[in-house]
Amino acid sequence: MAPHSLDGKSAIVTGASSGIGSETVRALASDGANVALAARREERLEEIAADIEDEHDVEAIVVPTDVTDEGAVEELLTETVEAFGRLDVLVNNAGLTRGGDVAELSTEEYRTMMDVNVDGTFFVTRAALPLLEESAGNLICMGSFAGQYPRPSNPVYAATKWWVRGFALSVAAAVGEDGVAVSVINPSEVRTEFGGDESFAEQFDEGDVTEPAEIADAVAFAARQETSTVSELDLFRRDKFSGF
Repeated sequence: MAPHSLDGKSAIVTGASSGIGSETVRALASDGANVALAARREERLEEIAADIEDEHDVEAIVVPTDVTDEGAVEELLTETVEAFGRLDVLVNNAGLTRGGDVAELSTEEYRTMMDVNVDGTFFVTRAALPLLEESAGNLICMGSFAGQYPRPSNPVYAATKWWVRGFALSVAAAVGEDGVAVSVINPSEVRTEFGGDESFAEQFDEGDVTEPAEIADAVAFAARQETSTVSELDLFRRDKFSGF
């Protein structure tokens, strides 16, 4: 059993329509949290929300959200508070990758990664922090192996994840005295839709790399912390360092 249940608490998960995000919604709901599902694919969000309400007897709301749109982010926070009365957990999961080699990366690809991975994380965190301070809540950001070690295949994506990690750990220093916990989850490859021309789900067979549910379990563990804080959790496939 979990050391601290999330019964009666509420959470926002961005990028909730698939992969790590949808599994995180399920993990938090199984711990009793009411969840606001944020992403752009409304129909998929509605399906997930209906599933978790049936399976876990919690409340779920769907708030179609583009995290790069400040107005949409503010609406996400407003609807969450209207539905649940509070915010206890924010999971900054929305993120993507585009292109690769710097010399051939288009300006559009560059800006898309920066807009979603960097600006989106900032906009949602900025809007949520006052509510998390009220609840002494938990802010959880999805980092990456690429945010800790060089990634020659896509330096710009790596740079966005270095930013996320540095931002989260610095926010932790700023809001710790206010009772807010900040955690960073760093996966290596996860079998999801994430990836370039070929997704990780297509590249890897089951059992070769980390599964989305494993990352979701780590997020839920961080969300349950009430006193001490898990600052970072690294979840790498077991052979990740074999080529170093």
